[in-house]
Amino acid sequence: MPVTKVFVTGGSGYVGRHTVAALLGRGITVTALARSDRSAETLSRLGAEPVRGTLTDTEVLREAASRADGAIHLGVDYLEGTAAADRVAADALLDGVGGGPYVHTGGVWVYGDTDGVVDEDAPKNPPAVTAWRLATEKHILARAATGAHPVIVMPGVVYGDGGGLVEMYFAGPARETGAVPLIGDGGNHWAVVHVEDIAELYVLALDAAAGSQYAGVSEEHPTLAGIVEAIGRSAGCPGRTEPLTPAQAADRMGPIAGAFALDQRMTGARARRELGWKPRHTDALTELARPLPT
Repeated sequence: MPVTKVFVTGGSGYVGRHTVAALLGRGITVTALARSDRSAETLSRLGAEPVRGTLTDTEVLREAASRADGAIHLGVDYLEGTAAADRVAADALLDGVGGGPYVHTGGVWVYGDTDGVVDEDAPKNPPAVTAWRLATEKHILARAATGAHPVIVMPGVVYGDGGGLVEMYFAGPARETGAVPLIGDGGNHWAVVHVEDIAELYVLALDAAAGSQYAGVSEEHPTLAGIVEAIGRSAGCPGRTEPLTPAQAADRMGPIAGAFALDQRMTGARARRELGWKPRHTDALTELARPLPT
């Protein structure tokens, strides 16, 4: 059955806005959870129909998903009880959409440090900040045995369009202080993906087999030092870094600093092979070095 209408959570966020645009670009009608007036306005401007509610409004989620052919869960509240709230929201969406595709957001950080280039079948060893995802994803995938259609997309570090974690923790501070934070020697590799490319993968995942998992990463593996150098050029402070020990980074950034220090090299070959995913942005360092539009 073709998917013609999709309900999205997190649609007004960084990845969400691009995903909504990608869905609409394929002629798919989009309804999306709006947790505020500002969110509703953003979604309306994009061309989606806002559905007022929060991630804890399980009846709203269930009802909205039941009126769609598929659902994409991008929203998350990084507060105490994140794991429980995410599981409850996922269950409500799965119950609502029935046998239609449900695409859940994971993340490649659950694999921890990798030994060379690995794929989705590699052992998982997450840092503390994402350890909660393991039980949640196991629970969601188990729903496939009950007739549900769960699919998990695991983005790498998302960059592009001046947003996301790169902006929040590196580029933004660099513009304020004139130096880019650098954790350790920066020799660790990041698994990255452009925001437009990961949005396309979310759309393609609506056609994936139940129980599938996909790493949403490009085939490049830049080092943190290379990323920091590129950000410095974009932010107008080339060559200027603020070295941080892992402990100093944790004090400033919180637990996510441990994830930024992971050494990860992953392949998105499965998504390309099974879904026909074709990332168009394959030179992260060049793109990150470009000055942001004023």
